Amino acid sequence: MARSPWTPRPAWCSARASRSSSRDAWFLGLDGRTAELVTAAIDLLETEGPTLGRPVVDRVKGSAQHNMKELRPGSTGRTEVRILFVFDPERKAVLLVAGDKAGRWKDWYRINIPVAEARYEQWLAGDRSEEV
Repeated sequence: MARSPWTPRPAWCSARASRSSSRDAWFLGLDGRTAELVTAAIDLLETEGPTLGRPVVDRVKGSAQHNMKELRPGSTGRTEVRILFVFDPERKAVLLVAGDKAGRWKDWYRINIPVAEARYEQWLAGDRSEEV
């Protein structure tokens, strides 16, 4: 069984997210290769931080949050996983929303950008609970 990257690891400090059972369930439901690609992308974000750019990280259009970005793990051809995140004021990556946008190219952003923005507002307000 794949280990969820949302589960804190001792080395995580620049790329961390609050634990959420829904995010864990999403990750554990990925096929093995996609899970490896997601984990590798998160690890790279952890290592490179704000200097990581295309093709792994790109800016998100349509967000009121000027620093909203998307992590773009490699693709297996069946999935197009995206993880919306921001760097908080301490320059730590906060992973907000993850999902597969395959077949829902524009809809995925229309639905998930507001969710990511709301979660980030909660994060900034100090709510680091599991459901952020």
